[in-house]
Amino acid sequence: MRKHWTFRAEPEGSALLDTSAIASKLGVSELTVNLLRNRGVTAPSEMDVYLTPGLSHLCRPDAIPGLTKAAEVLAQGLKDGKSFAVWGDYDVDGVTSSTLVLDFMRQRGIEATCHIPNRMEEGYGLNSGHIDKLYEQGVRLLLTVDCGITSHDPIQRAVELGMEVVVSDHHLPSATLPPAEAICNPQLGECPCQDLAGVGVAFFLMAAVNRLLPGQALDMRQFLDLVALGTLADVVKLQGINRILCKNGMLLIKEAKRPGIFALKTVAGHQGNAALGAGQIVFGLAPRINAAGRLGKAGDALDLLLAPDRETAWPLAQTLDSMNEERKRVEEETTDEAMRQAESQLGNPGLVLFDPSWHQGVIGIVASRVVEKFYRPTLILTQENGEIKGSGRSITEVNLYEALVQCSDVLKGFGGHKQAAGLQLAPDKLGALRSHFSEAVAEQIGDKPLAPTLKLDAELSFAHIDLALLKEIECMQPFGMGNPEPVFASPAVTVVKASHFGQGHLMLQLRDEASGRTLRAKAWRMAETWGSGLEKQKIRVAFTPKINTFHGVDSIDLTVKDIQPEQLSTWRPAVSRKPSAATGAAR
Repeated sequence: MRKHWTFRAEPEGSALLDTSAIASKLGVSELTVNLLRNRGVTAPSEMDVYLTPGLSHLCRPDAIPGLTKAAEVLAQGLKDGKSFAVWGDYDVDGVTSSTLVLDFMRQRGIEATCHIPNRMEEGYGLNSGHIDKLYEQGVRLLLTVDCGITSHDPIQRAVELGMEVVVSDHHLPSATLPPAEAICNPQLGECPCQDLAGVGVAFFLMAAVNRLLPGQALDMRQFLDLVALGTLADVVKLQGINRILCKNGMLLIKEAKRPGIFALKTVAGHQGNAALGAGQIVFGLAPRINAAGRLGKAGDALDLLLAPDRETAWPLAQTLDSMNEERKRVEEETTDEAMRQAESQLGNPGLVLFDPSWHQGVIGIVASRVVEKFYRPTLILTQENGEIKGSGRSITEVNLYEALVQCSDVLKGFGGHKQAAGLQLAPDKLGALRSHFSEAVAEQIGDKPLAPTLKLDAELSFAHIDLALLKEIECMQPFGMGNPEPVFASPAVTVVKASHFGQGHLMLQLRDEASGRTLRAKAWRMAETWGSGLEKQKIRVAFTPKINTFHGVDSIDLTVKDIQPEQLSTWRPAVSRKPSAATGAAR
């Protein structure tokens, strides 16, 4: 689907900023100041925090609704000697949350157990059957992480058995809260860090418990690698507190002192001490942890992250890598079938695709692939034990959670966010869901055309692309939702050479005649659309410049986001960039 290119709107009043003075004060280029402005960071003091996001800028744990009471209940229960367990989720956020709590407790000399549900057998969240098992094992103090806010019946069962339950979650609550002793969730009220992932909430909760327990307090900074991994994988907004947590956690991921992180980086093809960008973490490390959960073996991922040494971690990382290869095979097969179904439903504003044989562990990824290709909110459904279960992904214009609220009369349950959700329903309600979902989506989009928009920061000549600029852009990491990676439009360039590589990718040599520079560019998954007849053609590309390091030598590559014909109607004037003596790399 052809994308509509548009430049980011300048925030109101930002045109009055003296970008030259701010750039000089911060020691960066004017282009970097403009990039920050495009992301809503307009005050010089905010820009300084953005570029140097120190931990001193974190909010206090008690700023999270319910956290103070949750910490007090946990600390008192642990002091009283109650047998403790943590209940997590099988995705990366849930596994890292569980790892953080277990590692914290063990370092504090507290015995703790963990339960992460088997995705195929138990599904998401708490269930009464395993609550009974935990009680029989002697558990009397239960903490949920990255789940629990909608698990009313299982928590009621735990309370009836005499357990104290503390819920730590970040998902949207329903109209009523579960009967837990304490609930901490940034969604429950005013909060300076409302976009925290589950692992972020768990981090702040353990920080508060750390101060309440007797004995020597731990240095909580050691857990930031887990916080960064879980936060980046959960696709929450990378602004404010999340940005601070991830930026500092990525430094620990680089150091890889945690044996499981070292092994995970190694099987993903990185040096153990290599610095990784957010994309390399999200698309390299996270899928291997997710694969374990998707295939019903999240315990292997937990064991990896808790491994005491590299010898223990290495075979576990290899196992996760093998699971990921199997996951990719199943995913590709499911994607092909889902795409064929989607073709027949393109008259609907929302797609509901179903096959009882699809693997529950990959349907979320497949939903994302369908949305990327057809730009429709999509529900991918499969059947298990007589019940239809599914995952949904959405587009910018549609709040998926609100759409499912309007379908709630035909659903057994659902939960999630604006852009991603899970759901369950009876098989006889599938037809009703299709009509209800399309109606709900149509109500939100109105007459707006469903076409993906690619937001650009500016036109950028190849003459202005150098390592100094790229190092400043690196200072803007981590990139993700809420902190988009800078994307530039090229002037008209000539395709000197085009070749295929991998599965459907293009390698291009692009020449900017005005500057006399030729740069190498990679266009991922674009061979089918643009693979023939590109050589010698004039095109424009939307791209992000990257530093490519090979054998210790840095060079410049372009990652192509989209390709358009040479003639386009409107362009923002080319950015003038004066390289500064002090670059972001010095920060």
